[in-house]
Amino acid sequence: MNIVLIGYRGTGKTSVGKLLAERLGRQLVSTDAEVIRRAALSVPEIVKQFGWDRFRDLESEVCLELGGKDRLIIDTGGGVILRQQNVDRLKANGVLFWLTATVRTITERIGGDTQRPSLTGAKSFTDEVEEVLREREPRYKAAADHVIQTDGRSLVQVADAILAHVEISPNS
Repeated sequence: MNIVLIGYRGTGKTSVGKLLAERLGRQLVSTDAEVIRRAALSVPEIVKQFGWDRFRDLESEVCLELGGKDRLIIDTGGGVILRQQNVDRLKANGVLFWLTATVRTITERIGGDTQRPSLTGAKSFTDEVEEVLREREPRYKAAADHVIQTDGRSLVQVADAILAHVEISPNS
């Protein structure tokens, strides 16, 4: 069984994923990092040269592959839930945890991130976060097996909340 972390960027997926992998002795795989590795381009470069659809195609290929593996901690990109095939494949052998945070927390955490291109175009950063969250929230909710709020919680507290929902044995 895989532990799959979904949610908007800045909700703690990568940091919590690292902690879970360390605590459980499992491999952490980032779907975004895998897309970057395969494309040999950064996310902004992929989007600039080929568009978001190509990025999403690469992301779907990664999800198809990872969904067939076991005992991984999978840190997904924020838009992985935009394609139902990704959700279905990741759920086939995984438990999906939706990490949430308020718009304020997200903007404080990722305000300086230059590795993610704008998702909406000309909106202010805060307006973009609000709009994209509003659009994606029903998909996150539908995909999630469990919802974990990350505002005001340490990484250890978030990881503990996740582990409280999964039974981990030496072979799971």
